[in-house]
Amino acid sequence: MVRAWVVLWMLLVLLSACQGDTSAGMTAQPSPVPSPLPTLTSTPDPTPSPLPGPTPESPPLPPRPVYTIRATIDYAAHHLGVDQTILYPNRSGVVLDRLVLAVVPNLWPDCFFLRQLQVNGAPVAGYTLQGQRLEVSLSAPLSADALARVDIVYELSLPAAEQPDPSVARPRIFGYTARQMNLVNWYPFVVPFRNGEWVLHDPWAYGEHLVYEASDFEVELNFRDATAPVVAASGLAESEGAITRYRLTAGRTFALSMSHDFQVLSGSEGDILVSSYYFSPYQQAAQAVLDATLRALRIFQEQYGPYPHKTLAAVMGDFNDGMEYSAFYFLSRDFYNLYRPELSPVQYLIFVAAHETAHQWWFERVANDQALEPWLDEAFATYSERVFYEHFAPELLPQWWYYRIDYYQPQGVVDIPVYAGGGFRPYTNAVYFRGAYFLENLRKRMGDEAFFAFLRHYLTEFDGKIATSSDFFRLLRQHTDQDFSDLLREYFSKQ
Repeated sequence: MVRAWVVLWMLLVLLSACQGDTSAGMTAQPSPVPSPLPTLTSTPDPTPSPLPGPTPESPPLPPRPVYTIRATIDYAAHHLGVDQTILYPNRSGVVLDRLVLAVVPNLWPDCFFLRQLQVNGAPVAGYTLQGQRLEVSLSAPLSADALARVDIVYELSLPAAEQPDPSVARPRIFGYTARQMNLVNWYPFVVPFRNGEWVLHDPWAYGEHLVYEASDFEVELNFRDATAPVVAASGLAESEGAITRYRLTAGRTFALSMSHDFQVLSGSEGDILVSSYYFSPYQQAAQAVLDATLRALRIFQEQYGPYPHKTLAAVMGDFNDGMEYSAFYFLSRDFYNLYRPELSPVQYLIFVAAHETAHQWWFERVANDQALEPWLDEAFATYSERVFYEHFAPELLPQWWYYRIDYYQPQGVVDIPVYAGGGFRPYTNAVYFRGAYFLENLRKRMGDEAFFAFLRHYLTEFDGKIATSSDFFRLLRQHTDQDFSDLLREYFSKQ
């Protein structure tokens, strides 16, 4: 949420410096693959002279980065014009001479077009845009515990969503299909600065590669179309005339999906509004998704801790993939096609709904490096399916273990990066399924009380932060005197 200090800061910036024009913007010519790309560079216009008057006092430092995004959308043309402001507090403890932003849409050709770029109300000292990496030089170093304002104007011409061979690569969700537009990782964001480096990994054919700081978002949508589509978002809609505004506090990423064909079912768990977005004729399956999500919210709050937001959107994707975002997740259209209510509730539609809901704890509240240590969210979310069934239908646990995990005869070590997975199935077998078995055996070794006390402590300790495997095991040793060195040797490459 953008609070009063944000408005104050923006007014102070306007008083302290002129708004000069910039020649920094240029059309990007990216590649759709993570191979090296031509580098775009910019040199600034002369810095405008400051207005006369006293230097204003620095505003309070926000606890997190703040993103204010104003998007004008032409749904029919698959086009967006975006005016974005980032308030970035330097909490790294060191002086920064540059900022690095992820611009994931620039991985598609003729998709991302940078029009203007300013820092603290003046043209940037220079920048390079290569692939998904936008590196912005600062005209003045950014001190520790100081605030930078980045203003970006850009356009997006969305690509058609890709549907690769699922045995080789996962579908690319970003873009549009015949009946759906998906905006995921669609805006430039400042990547984490950790251990003296900006963390931005190369994309891969499967798994996730991005790492996110917790941030606050205010997103405004204005549609050029005569009839606006139905929108699923990472936040509650607030309408003001033609503009719809969404707010999200301490989220990792802000996702949107929209369609003229969406239908919606809704329900509540306490004060949490859950909405299930679907296409006809899948109302029965969409109701099952809604019921499973509500049940999972109740169970995971009891076992782990509070859900962090006031809404949760479960969205039928017009593609064959499931994926988590802040207060939002997709489910594959195939799961809806395969759903048979007369059969056991051990079905992909149900347990993947529980899995993606669990990511609101293991990804959203506690983040991790999804490229280098994916087990810290994926093994946890997979094991949370087991937690879901043991409370919902414990008699079905053997069926879940076999149908979900043992059928694939999983092998491999748990702590591999996405780049060492050897393909989608070997990767998920090792990280998701062997990871779930590690947590199951650790739970048996510790006992239920100590195990869940540890998970709740881990969640509280790293809430809003980015945890590592070292953090996990350091905290674990505070909760048990049991020797689990044999489990480390069995499941991990690094002990």
